[in-house]
Amino acid sequence: MSASQASIELVRAAAKAADELKATDPVAYDVADRLGICDIMLIVSANNERQVLAIAERIEHDLYVNFDRREPKSREGVAEGQWILLDFGDVIINVMHDDSRVYYNLERLWNDCPEVDLELPSPSEVED
Repeated sequence: MSASQASIELVRAAAKAADELKATDPVAYDVADRLGICDIMLIVSANNERQVLAIAERIEHDLYVNFDRREPKSREGVAEGQWILLDFGDVIINVMHDDSRVYYNLERLWNDCPEVDLELPSPSEVED
């Protein structure tokens, strides 16, 4: 069983919110078949702690406003600003400092899972 359409819409909205605050290297994996506790894992990066926190806050705000007051079930790492994990149940969002992302390399855990198309503009489309 793969990710539900509702989960895909939620992760696309989260990725869009992160992109608006200049998050880098967004990638989402459909982990429904492998993990069982969620449908999709989203990973985005930022180059400093303040940006990590701002991106996480923007994601929470946008999902609350646009998805019927949806709030994370849990939130971890806010005080440190190196890796903030937002657990929305069917979608888990990782907002990571560039250094933490390189160190933990979460992609190696999920790279054999299908990627979810986030429908974000490519860098070349943004420059035009």
